[in-house]
Amino acid sequence: MPTAKLKSAIDCAMRLSCWQAPENPRVLEGGITNVNLLIADQGQDYVVRMGADIPEHGIMRFNELAISRAAHAAGISPAVHYAEDGVLVLEFIESTSLTDADVREPDMLLQVVEFLGRVHRDLEGFARGPILSFWVFHVLRDYAARLIDEGSPYAKILPDLMAQAQEFADCIGAVDLVLAHNDLLPANILRGSDRLWLIDWEYGGYNSPLFDLGGLATNCGLDGPAEEAMLTAYFGKAPDARLIRRYEAMKCASLLRETMWSMVSEITSKLDFDYAQYTAENLARYKSAYQNYLLVRGTK
Repeated sequence: MPTAKLKSAIDCAMRLSCWQAPENPRVLEGGITNVNLLIADQGQDYVVRMGADIPEHGIMRFNELAISRAAHAAGISPAVHYAEDGVLVLEFIESTSLTDADVREPDMLLQVVEFLGRVHRDLEGFARGPILSFWVFHVLRDYAARLIDEGSPYAKILPDLMAQAQEFADCIGAVDLVLAHNDLLPANILRGSDRLWLIDWEYGGYNSPLFDLGGLATNCGLDGPAEEAMLTAYFGKAPDARLIRRYEAMKCASLLRETMWSMVSEITSKLDFDYAQYTAENLARYKSAYQNYLLVRGTK
């Protein structure tokens, strides 16, 4: 039975001006920050993403729309059918979402990495209008300030976490910028009949490619040999010690960002989701990655 909030979202989606004869609304799984629906119109299915700006997480829908349009023009994502404030309607692609187990398959991992390289090379050339950056260390500083201002119980551990974040920033140093996805969950990578697609650009923006690579690795549970294969395929040569240190630092920063995203969401989100448990899980993953980073740096 749909909740009152979900029923209201469905009613709103069915009244959009882009439709001729909308029918058969269905709720799609996934997506913490949006309501995602599948609606048919004149024999064609469309995905309707409904969600307002979320400034505390850097989610601005004008940015998502601009990158979604660029990604379609680059042959990376489905077409934007319609957009208005808080609503994005996309053409439905017959496909299946990848799982973490799929990405761990060696052949699929190489396909995903080749695809990601094409995203990073090609997407920027199709972008139009203002596009945000997604610099993880700015995000972490902003999260820390908000948590302190809001009296979060996590405030007491923030000095150590932010000192570690500065270690990562110093290790990474200057970066090459690409127009990156910044939320590489395997579910955001779709396998069509003859190709891959990438969806969900709400965190898209200019960033280091290491952030997408690190996020892909942590979200899919890649082991050491798989990570080395990923880096070798992406950069066209085996990673040297410096690249490995920078990659491990960015992987830690990615995990810390996910952890602090959840800490902030515990305060700000009204969605029915166990953010406290999610924070605990990601903090444990972060601490494990940090220990590995210290080993790579030779300081443990």
